[in-house]
Amino acid sequence: MSVAGEPVTDPARQVAAGELVAVDGRPVALPVERVVYAVNKPAGVVSSARDPQGRRTVVSLLGADRRLYPVGRLDIDTTGLILLTDDGELAHRLTHPSFEVPKTYRATVANPPVGERALRALRAGIELEDGRTAPARVRRLAPDVLELTLREGRKRQVRRMCRAVGHPVQRLERVRFGPLELGALAPGAYRRLSPSEVAALARAASGRAGARGASGPAAASGPAGARGASAPAAASGRAGARGASGPAAASGPAGARGAAGAPAPTPAPRRTRADAGGRTGL
Repeated sequence: MSVAGEPVTDPARQVAAGELVAVDGRPVALPVERVVYAVNKPAGVVSSARDPQGRRTVVSLLGADRRLYPVGRLDIDTTGLILLTDDGELAHRLTHPSFEVPKTYRATVANPPVGERALRALRAGIELEDGRTAPARVRRLAPDVLELTLREGRKRQVRRMCRAVGHPVQRLERVRFGPLELGALAPGAYRRLSPSEVAALARAASGRAGARGASGPAAASGPAGARGASAPAAASGRAGARGASGPAAASGPAGARGAAGAPAPTPAPRRTRADAGGRTGL
């Protein structure tokens, strides 16, 4: 083995950044560490890496020194949990509708109270101009507040569904993405997910389109942050997700948390037909 062209026999030899490592004369490619961040997107911020109109982007909130991409989209007026990553395969699985990763939104709506007839329609599916929506999990948290969990993500879907039943959305926030919950993460704040949380996301995205395993989100571990799939999101937005593992490493305020092991290196996020349709711009 050699490091920077010099033979090495000491197994404790430290390798500096940029030094070439070779075994039997062949360079060794070191694994690339992929990252995922949870961000609480404020209103007025666009869900993109760059904006031709010069508006503030969700990526600019981090000021990261590596290239990151939003995992799906929230429209400019929608607030709440959005993920940023450089892991293209994970981003694809989390957002492509065939993997059915659930996302939960809290909507404040007009014309309260929301009646049982409207709730039944939202749960069963709404006929929209681009087709009937899939069944959704819907709870009424207050006369004018709904919590909706969807496994698809058409453009502005929550807003269109609520408008169709006579209750236009006045305020919309995403409070959960798969096993991760927004929790106490402040608007505009972010934090890096722990390996256990990234593993929980990967499990949540390994459902129907992959090995046809369980399509529900994995139960998250970590003392505070994202609850597992079976627990409904708290109306107060408290830090959730309790499970088996240790505390998450944070690079911002405590917030969405989940559970374990970083995924293998993958290419940059790829666009699909579903992406072009604004899959998660809700």
